[in-house]
Parts: sequence; structure tokens; C-alpha cells
Amino acid sequence: MMRSLFSGVAGLRTHQTRMDVIGNNIANVNTTAYKSQSMVFSDLLYQTTQAASGANAATGRGGINARQIGLGAKTGAISTAITQQGSAQSTNNPFDIMITGESFFIVSNGSENFFTRDGSFTIDGAGNLVMSSTGYTVMGWQVDPQTGEIISDTVSALRVMNSNNLEYPPESTTRAYASGIVDKMDTALSSPGGKIMTLTVFDGEGYAYTAKFSIHSLGSDGQYYVQLDDILNSDGVSLVDVYNLSSISEIATFGSTDEITTTSLYQLLDTATYDPGDPTKSPPVEPSYSMKYYPGNILKDYASNQLVNAADKSSIEIVLDDGKEIAVGDSVKVTGKIKLSKSELQAENFNLIYTAVEEKDENEETVIKYYWYGGGKDKDGKPVYLPNSAEYSSADGADNSGIDAWTEALQRSFKDVKVQSVTVNADGSIEMEFEQSFTATKAGKYDKANNYFIGEKIDDPLEAYGLSNTDDTQYAIVFTAPDGQAQITKKFTYVGNRLTFNTDNGTFEYIGSQDNDSAVLDFNLSATSRRGETISLTHFTDVTIDFSSLVNFNNGGTTTASLTSGADDGLNTGSGRKYGKMTGIEIAQDGTITAYYDNSMTKVLGQIAVAKFANASGLAKQGDNLYSATMNSGEFDGVGQDITSDGDYMTSGVLEMSNVDLSQEFTDMITTQRGFQANSRIITVSDTLLEELVNLKR
Repeated sequence: MMRSLFSGVAGLRTHQTRMDVIGNNIANVNTTAYKSQSMVFSDLLYQTTQAASGANAATGRGGINARQIGLGAKTGAISTAITQQGSAQSTNNPFDIMITGESFFIVSNGSENFFTRDGSFTIDGAGNLVMSSTGYTVMGWQVDPQTGEIISDTVSALRVMNSNNLEYPPESTTRAYASGIVDKMDTALSSPGGKIMTLTVFDGEGYAYTAKFSIHSLGSDGQYYVQLDDILNSDGVSLVDVYNLSSISEIATFGSTDEITTTSLYQLLDTATYDPGDPTKSPPVEPSYSMKYYPGNILKDYASNQLVNAADKSSIEIVLDDGKEIAVGDSVKVTGKIKLSKSELQAENFNLIYTAVEEKDENEETVIKYYWYGGGKDKDGKPVYLPNSAEYSSADGADNSGIDAWTEALQRSFKDVKVQSVTVNADGSIEMEFEQSFTATKAGKYDKANNYFIGEKIDDPLEAYGLSNTDDTQYAIVFTAPDGQAQITKKFTYVGNRLTFNTDNGTFEYIGSQDNDSAVLDFNLSATSRRGETISLTHFTDVTIDFSSLVNFNNGGTTTASLTSGADDGLNTGSGRKYGKMTGIEIAQDGTITAYYDNSMTKVLGQIAVAKFANASGLAKQGDNLYSATMNSGEFDGVGQDITSDGDYMTSGVLEMSNVDLSQEFTDMITTQRGFQANSRIITVSDTLLEELVNLKR
């Protein structure tokens, strides 16, 4: 048979193989992370009809080449473009991951490991991270349960959704810190309530509570104290009420009882008097104190009286003799002078009318005079005009109708007024002298020179200085000067921690005692309710609060001190937390899987490890987008590596597309088709030659 016939057959077979490769590439143009293949040809075995000979120097004959006839083509190699990166396709699925670089995911069917670039993963019913197409588990590194660090050891299945990972356990608050400015000019620091600070703390069961603290001034520069005021539950109810206790100290304490004694000079109140007595007399006359009352303090309705408030203050006089003593209920007469303008009389509350009236003068001629009219009428029904003449007085027996008319008009606005005299000015204004009586509400002796009343002696002299003893503050008068100024000691007892600042630069020095930066909110183990019930408090944990960040600076009279749970270490250590449920998962570029919880916590669940091969093209395709290691690819060490160790990385929410180039495939298809056609012509022509040979015997 003719050799060319077999060469044609070999060519057809080889081109068919190439077409198979091209067809497979085109079929996988949309296969996730598919790597295209290419085929190269090689010539087949050659038949040597004459061997090559070398040149003969003796005879002078030259050498000749060998005569060889080829027997066709064969498949030289089928290569995979395994290191060629495919394009990215966004899916927004956090479990879809694309590798950028030459690394491979490691997956397992339970008995052996495979390698893939297909990052379309999902979570199975057991919580494992698996391939969505095959269910093979994704392999990686686990987390040390004690430290939370990744253990780079033999790869194992990543079970990211196990029961331990679906929730984050609660934790008690153990640390906190104070920060901000304590301004000594802030009036809140000297108020009974102090400057309030609140701190959120969690117990061991994850319940949140609000601890209320307050900062108080101790009266000396750089000296304050911090006390615990209350602890509230999440509904804002004090635990004292929740557990039916007497005080918050039965639940927790903050500091201990301390005592501060200071001595200062105090001035008498403006409403107090001091009589130094006479120590030379026998028996000695003891010093005495009493309160003094100004008219508005002792006369009922005096301070709110319209006449008194509208009158010329210098004209007001209390009609009492100097030293006159009055008792509760006595009537005290007050006189004064008031001027009302024309506009005031025409407006509320008077509503008087300034009107023109025709009258006859002494010559019986008609003239016009202006009068005030208040709406009153005489017994004959004629209008009664308020006279604008000079004074009126009932004492001298003169006509009193004018004064009565003014009294009636003014009565509308002023209560119980007694008009002494009225003068109407040319501009329509009036000047009125009045008398009114007020009832005394306290007993006292009138001091005419100073226009106040001296009350009864005070039993407790501290009242004269506006002071009174309380449960935590005790005052004592040490010495009193003739002018009433007293030296008084103040003994103040508090429960809390003394806060001390450096008075030179305002920096923190210590709290509690020297060398202490922190103070402890110390919870009791139990408490006894008023009904005798034992309340367990073991779910609370002591909280150490660091105050070293506070400063004592000028801040415009505003204190900004506040408390924050957790240590001031950047890691929020010991802040405590409530019970948390998983709200999401994130896969980082290095393959680290992190869970997020609704209590603001995060947890590392594992890390996706990758494999790298010296000759990735030597991997064997196993179908389902899987590869297996071969002797020519290099072995997998069972541990893998961090993908970022050599510059590769992962991208979540993205898949790698097929790297098939359709334009190249179609071009290769054309050349393959032409090659196949040419090889078929070899068979056709060879058949024709054989036919001619057979026909020779005819």
C-alpha cells in the first residue's frame, strides 16, 4: 500500500484531535475559572531508504544525506494556559472568591485533596464552606480557641457556621477609663449633684446597666472627689428599687469614707444681724443673732403691690416709730407718692377720658376747660368730672366730691387705696399721695434708719451665715469679729475616691491614694432586701476605672469629663458586651474569614489556605474544574501557604471567568479545517493512484 495513504490518515486523526481541543475550549467559554488548552503537532516516524554517508577523503567523493520518508503527523503536546488570569465577574455573593495570581484553592472530597481556581463557594447544612458545584469542602487553617490566632498547620475543612460561631457569648465589663477636662470654674462641681458622669457596664449574662458617678469639688485647688450615685437597669430603674434595698452601697461601693476639715471666714447674710453682747457685764451678755426683714419680707403683698412698685421709692414711708415692735397680724400703714402720665390714665387699667367741658368764668363768659371723666354721675344724673384743681382734703371740711371721684377711678386698678391728695398737671398727668395698710406676717422691731425689721433671736447662729448642718457636713463657729464676720470650721464627710491634680500644670496625680491611677467599682457578692431576701450579685464583676487621662484645665467653665467602658489601649479590652448573634461574614484578601455580630464584636473563623506548584501546567485535569497533582507539577505538602506571602490575593464577591479567547479559537478552527481538508485530499489522490495501478492488469 502507498505510504502517503497512511500519512493522510495520520493527518486526519491529528487534526481531529486538535478540533476536539478547540471544541472543548469553546464549550467551556463560560465555565468559571476554566483554563483553555492548546495542541501542537509533531511529525511521525520516518522510514529511511538510504542512510547518510560521509565524505571520502581518499577517493575525493563527497557525502550524501540520508533519504527518509515521513509517515504522517501526530499529537505533539496538549498544553493548558493554567497561569493565564481570567477576567473578573462581579456577583456580590460574599462566598464567591477570585484568586489573583497563580495560586489554587485546596478542596477535599473527604479522602484526597484537589486543587481548583473555581471560587464559587457556599455553606452546606453542616456549616462547612464547600464548592457549590461538587460539595467538596474548602480546606484551610483553624483558629486557636485560646488566643484567637490562626494556626498554620495541616489544612482541614473550614466549618465556619458551627454553633459556636453563630453566636458571641456575653462578657462582664472589667475595665473603663475617664477622659476629658475638669474645670474648677464649673459651678456644677460645687452644686449638690456635682458633675454627672455615666458608665455602661455589662454583667456576666450580657445585661447592660448604667452606673452614675459624680465629681465634686473639695473647695481646694486640684482637690475633688468622685462618688457612685446610683446604678440603673436598662429601663432606667435604680437597682435599689429593683432589689428593694436601702442604698446603692448594698450593691456596690466606690472608694471609702473620708473626712475633710477646712476653716474659712464667712460673712453675715444680708438678711441677718449680729449683736456682739457685752462680756464685761456680770453675768456676761452673750452674742446673739437675729434675722432682719425688709418690708417686702414681712408685709403681706407689699412686694407685689402696684402702688408701691410704681411709686417714687424715696417717697415711700412706713408709718412706725423707730424701735416699734410689731406682731404677726398687725396692720402697718405705708404712705407714698405716685405720678401717672396722661397716657397711663387713658390706658388700662384706668380707661379715663381727658375731655373738654364748657364752663362760665367769673365774668359769666363761656370758657373751655379740660377735665378727666371716669364715667361717674351725681345724684341728679349729671356727669362727675374729676377735678384738675389743687389738693383735696376731707379734714378741713372742704368739698370732698373731687377726691371721692378720683378714689373711685383709681380703685379700679389699686386695691384698698386711700388717696390723700391729687394734683392734676397741665399736661394731663396726675400726682397722687396715697396711704395703704399691709398685714405683718412675722414679728419684728422696726429700725427706722435702715428701714427694716429685726426679728427674734436665732436659736442656731449658723442660720445667720446661710449654713446648716447635714448628715455629711458639720459646721462650728470658732470666732466672731465685732462686725459679725466669723471663722467657721467645715467638717465634710464623703464616700468616694479623692481625685488630686497637680496645681502647677493641671495634670493628673492620683485618685484614692498616692501612686494610684485607677479606682475600683467593687460589687458585693450578695445583698439582703428589706423583706429579708438574699439577692445574689455574683453576675456582676468588679470594674477597674483608670482616671489618669483626666486634666484640670481652664475650659471656659465647662467640665467635659466622661467615662468609657474598656481599657484605653486601642483594643477596648474589658469593655464587656451583650449576647451577640452573627450578622455577616467577610473574607479578606489573605483568605481570613471574619464573622460580625450584633453586639459589635468580630471573630476570626479560619483562613483559606492555597497551594502553589513549581509547574502548575503539570497539574492533571480531573473534571468539575478540579486539578490533581502529578509528578511533573510537584507535590502538595499538606499545609499550603498564605496567599499574600508572594503577592497573590483573594477578592470576595467576584468570580474568575474562563480565559478562552474566542477569536483565537475561531482562527485555530479555520486552520484546522483547512488542514483536515488537505489531508483528505492526500487520501483521495492516493486512492486514485491505486485505482490506476489496479487498472494496469486489465
